[in-house]
Amino acid sequence: MLLDLVKRTTNHCQNGRLGGAACSRLRHRRRWVRMSKSGVRVRAIAKKELVEFVRDWRTILAILVIPLLMFPLLFILFPLLLASEAAELDALVVDVLVQGDDIPAELGLMLNNSSLNITYEPLPTIEELSSPVGDEERLRNGTVDLILRLRMNESILEYAVLYQSTSEQSLEARSRTFDVLAGWEENETIRRISDAGLDPEETLDPLQWDGEISQSDVATSGEQAGMALSLFIPLVLSVWTFSSAIQPSIDMTAGERERGTLEALLGLPCTRMELLLGKWLAVATITGVGVLLQVAGLLFAIGYLATSDIISTPSVSLTALLLLCLAVLLFAIMVVAFELALAMRSHSVKEAGSILGPAVLIILFPALFTQVINLDGIEAFWFAVPVVNVLLALRELLMNRIVFGHVVVWLVSSSLYALGAAYYAARQFKREDIVTSLS
Repeated sequence: MLLDLVKRTTNHCQNGRLGGAACSRLRHRRRWVRMSKSGVRVRAIAKKELVEFVRDWRTILAILVIPLLMFPLLFILFPLLLASEAAELDALVVDVLVQGDDIPAELGLMLNNSSLNITYEPLPTIEELSSPVGDEERLRNGTVDLILRLRMNESILEYAVLYQSTSEQSLEARSRTFDVLAGWEENETIRRISDAGLDPEETLDPLQWDGEISQSDVATSGEQAGMALSLFIPLVLSVWTFSSAIQPSIDMTAGERERGTLEALLGLPCTRMELLLGKWLAVATITGVGVLLQVAGLLFAIGYLATSDIISTPSVSLTALLLLCLAVLLFAIMVVAFELALAMRSHSVKEAGSILGPAVLIILFPALFTQVINLDGIEAFWFAVPVVNVLLALRELLMNRIVFGHVVVWLVSSSLYALGAAYYAARQFKREDIVTSLS
């Protein structure tokens, strides 16, 4: 037995039978034995917490299914729903009432040949065409979706469009009506310029672009995709990492305390630091699995969209990808330790939930704030601000920007914050009153 051998050798060392080198090797061996046994206890605690937490099928659903399907549902179903809604609007029959006495023949022909259901009536006697007086009720009760008023003023055709902005049918009628009016105005403008003996193209478009507009952008499609994804992926990852750790943190601290099982854990042959590490490892595993599945769902959704013209695959180097994973890891260490500490301070599950629930705002506000920060010429101190530093790092890395100075700042600051959160959690676990519970 290794332990017996270590004990016998220790006695020999204490009696002076072994030399200094042998005693040094003995001390290293004893230290290794202690670390090995400590690691076994930490893994046993983590395994026990994981088994207890994942027994409920609803927990499996929240940890595995929701993160895996979040981005595919967002990236695939949402565009399909938008396309379906657009097709439904195109199929709508909208009723448009045209009020006017002297309507140009070409405009009348274009209105009749459009996708609008047109009816005509004389123009009422009013000073301003945009005043809905007299016709307001017909728009509100849905008798007509839009009223188009036309009046000739010498060579100018005056018009007004009356509609209801809270009605989708009325807005669709407005869009179609403006398309018809814009087409007639373009034809009428070209006709009048031609009648004046001028060239319509040179007169209306004296400044023209030469070549393809898309060729002028030096950014690749992958870089453009990275920039688009950097505007919301850090937000989703940070909020999900924080929120997914709330329930296991509460259950493994305040939940144990409320159920009265924390005292039994403290009576085990392990130190409180080993207990903290075991619980931290369990929560970090649950959170990490959720984040990894979320990233897997994201990659699947991006791969699906890359086959279409919606978005391209982002150009992210291997170094940027590794740094991105490191940033998420440091953020997860800090978040899990912080939540465990706050949950341990609570006397009940209800109290812990009331504390950690609103704490999501600590992540949400900085996440929203970082979306509007311009990364071009950004000051380095932003990469030292808690939470903001990781979110800005994720944005830069998704755009494949690796700025050495920024990397050093957010790496050092994130490590310090993670260590600080771990130290704070350790202090909470060493408190003597953690075994007390509410009566």
